[in-house]
Amino acid sequence: MDTSETTDSSIPPRSEGGPDPAPAARRGWRRWAMDTRPLRIPAYRRLWSSTVVTAVGSQLTAVAVPKQIYDITGSSAWVGYASLAGLVPMVVFALWGGAVADTVDRRKLLLITNSGIAVTSLLFWVQAVTRLESVAVLMVLLALQQAFFGLNSPARNASIARLVPEEELPAANALSSTVMQTGLVAGPLLAGALIPVIGLPELYLIDAVALCVTLWAVLRLPPLPPLTEAVTRRAGVREIVAGFRYISGHKVLLLSFLADIIAMVFGMPRALFPQLAAQTYAPYGEGLALGLLFAAIPIGAVLGGLFSGTFSRARRHGWMVIGAVTAWGAAVAGFGASRNLWIAAAFLAVAGVADMVSMVFRGAILLSAATDEMRGRMQGVFTVVVAGGPRLADVLHGTAGSAFGPRAAVAGGGLLVMALMLGLAAAVPALRRYRI
Repeated sequence: MDTSETTDSSIPPRSEGGPDPAPAARRGWRRWAMDTRPLRIPAYRRLWSSTVVTAVGSQLTAVAVPKQIYDITGSSAWVGYASLAGLVPMVVFALWGGAVADTVDRRKLLLITNSGIAVTSLLFWVQAVTRLESVAVLMVLLALQQAFFGLNSPARNASIARLVPEEELPAANALSSTVMQTGLVAGPLLAGALIPVIGLPELYLIDAVALCVTLWAVLRLPPLPPLTEAVTRRAGVREIVAGFRYISGHKVLLLSFLADIIAMVFGMPRALFPQLAAQTYAPYGEGLALGLLFAAIPIGAVLGGLFSGTFSRARRHGWMVIGAVTAWGAAVAGFGASRNLWIAAAFLAVAGVADMVSMVFRGAILLSAATDEMRGRMQGVFTVVVAGGPRLADVLHGTAGSAFGPRAAVAGGGLLVMALMLGLAAAVPALRRYRI
């Protein structure tokens, strides 16, 4: 880690006579409870609190947009087209946004992009309350929103390393990831409960108001300008290419991305949930089965975050990623072999815990192994991988499920994840050796 970062005024000063004193050992259940040390730092607490507010609000819009498109068209195909309309600009602007985040004050970039997302949510509300009922307008607004998100995410994630000490990065990632996963569970449930009561337009308005709270929190962050002369560079194609070249030259970064691709592309079975709910778990009730399957992974991830106290203090980050991805594969394989709905949901919840561990340590590796002038671009690539992997998995699992049956496709994918991850770890020692 670049030692110049420790001079950032938002991080508590270290003692000059030697290393930081070790924190008091936590005993009993406190050892397992979430590590909240980063919340003692005001700047990180503000960034995290903005995530708390928007985690649920953003999911209201994520539910409202496809619901409105389906209400207008009566076609699930149009819902899929809208998803693609949002994916493409998100990918493009995440890569560019990562380069921008490395050349400007990240706090200013967060203010601009959060303002853009808030205005977009307000426009969603306007088109809904005026009953415009235009799919084209919805898709344009969705593309614009995802473009702002692509610009925002790398800057937000890259800022964490400037706000907390290196040894607290896993704990900070656990805090942020747990909030986001909680939003994935609570947001859709809240949207489902509110739509019959207040209607779609108000969901958009709630999201817009929540984003205003986010702007207030970001406004109170300290300035986060580049630490080097990177400020004189322009964020263009050359800088994006330089980011990929940097990844290829640092094996631990490349392996962290490959680990996520392996886990998500070959082991994310969500495309087969509807078929499994309608066939394998039909005796339990198709609606119950489908809801439980979709909720199990994020519920497991939230539980993993709440009890992350022990693993967030681990120092062998590489081994934690290897173990987590392997455990994910094993849990997915167990899910594929299960005919009992409750056992299947339990396996998916275990997979969610493993996914949380993987997210925490892959995020920590990206923040600690990269220099500050490259962190934005690393987070841009990370955003693309996280968003694109599950979508590729949908295509792969859907095809395999049609060819071999859903349970065989799921179990086979889980076993393939285990084999590929262990093979990669054995062949390339850089990830095994990485620690802080």
